[in-house]
Amino acid sequence: MSEMIRLEVYRFDPESGDKPYMQPFEVPVTKPGMKLLDALNHIKWELDGTLTYRRSCGEGACGSDGLNINGVNGLACITPIAGLRQPIAVRPLPGMPVIRDLVVDMEHFFDQYRQVQPWLKRYTPMPEHEILQSPEQRTRIDGSYECILCACCTTSCPSWWWNGDRFLGPAALLHANRWIEDSRDEAMGERLGQLEDAFRLYRCHQIMNCMESCPKELNPTAAINNIKRKILARKS
Repeated sequence: MSEMIRLEVYRFDPESGDKPYMQPFEVPVTKPGMKLLDALNHIKWELDGTLTYRRSCGEGACGSDGLNINGVNGLACITPIAGLRQPIAVRPLPGMPVIRDLVVDMEHFFDQYRQVQPWLKRYTPMPEHEILQSPEQRTRIDGSYECILCACCTTSCPSWWWNGDRFLGPAALLHANRWIEDSRDEAMGERLGQLEDAFRLYRCHQIMNCMESCPKELNPTAAINNIKRKILARKS
């Protein structure tokens, strides 16, 4: 007989008029190294086809299956079942409107990402070929460009829960820093000016939940601190 694991999964159907609730399931362990996404797939394919969640690549590269797992944000596809406290509580990412079950509305999150203008900005004529960087210049964007926009960091940030209408949050600010540090970009002053605001940037209080929850082990707190130092240096 297969080993069974117990889960409690957040359920919410806005069309039913019922309040959200946690539904228990038992799922067999079907293979070594089984991930949480495998368990959710089993529930949907074998037990309850109405369960709704996002998934795509299954390899921790697309970021679509960000969830709150036993109170900690992470990606279902790379979170091993082994070692998780049972029953495994699976909830949608916190701080976002829930559309249905484990699916949240990401529009505000992506709107904040767009606000930092995450593209190369140059004002001098483009060269005939590529814009060259030294190896040292290239390393300055390491730890920023790897972000997959899964929202695990931003939705783990209490400052974003309280001030999400104005505080851009860890993910957006990590990407802002990526372009501030890119030697090919010529809009550092403009970017710093747009971020210098009591809420857009300075609501970060270095709680560091963002770093703990990032599935790529990035450090948005360090990126935010770097932006603050750049603004301070510009004033001195």
